[in-house]
Amino acid sequence: MGMNNNQRPDVTDEEIGMRTFQIRKAQAVERANERLRQGLGSEWSKFTSEEIEAVGYVLGELWAYVAHADWDDLKFSTLGITDTRRILNFARELVNHKRNSVDVLQDCYALIVSKG
Repeated sequence: MGMNNNQRPDVTDEEIGMRTFQIRKAQAVERANERLRQGLGSEWSKFTSEEIEAVGYVLGELWAYVAHADWDDLKFSTLGITDTRRILNFARELVNHKRNSVDVLQDCYALIVSKG
C-alpha cells in the first residue's frame, strides 16, 4: 500500500499552492520594504512599527493585485516620505473599507509608477 508521491496525505495541492503564494508574497513585500527603507534613509526611522506593518500590508495586497512583471518594474527606492504617508493612507482606506479595494490599489499603483 505504498504512495506514489512524497506528499503527505493530509496536505492538499490547494493548501500547498496557498502556502507557496503566501511565502512569495511575504518575500516580495520584504524586498519592497527594504528598497523603500534604503530610499528613505534616516527618514525611515520616523515611522512606527505599526506604520511599517501597515505599509507592508498594502504592498502585499498590491503584489497580489498587479501582474508580477509589473511588480518587478516598480521602483520603491524612489518613494519619498510624503509618498510613504500616502501609502499609509491607502492602508487605512483598505482596512476601514472606506473605498473599493480595487480603486485603492489602483491609486497606490499609480503613485508608485509615477515615481519610477
